[in-house]
Amino acid sequence: MNATMTERIWIMLAAVMVAIAGAFLWRNNVSAAFVTATLGAVAWFLSYRVQMHAKLAATEEESNEQETHEEADKK
Repeated sequence: MNATMTERIWIMLAAVMVAIAGAFLWRNNVSAAFVTATLGAVAWFLSYRVQMHAKLAATEEESNEQETHEEADKK
């Protein structure tokens, strides 16, 4: 499973949790709404973490590739 798919799963989970939290709030169950909304926020932050991790890995790979080319040019 690649980073994009994992990010999408976390985003969908966050959206579902927020919708469920809205349903709990509508039924006047504030405690359950708070917990569910918090889990939705955690899922959103995890999707953001996956996105940043993928960008960092791509940047690191690009940097390593550039260093390899610079070393080859020196020889």
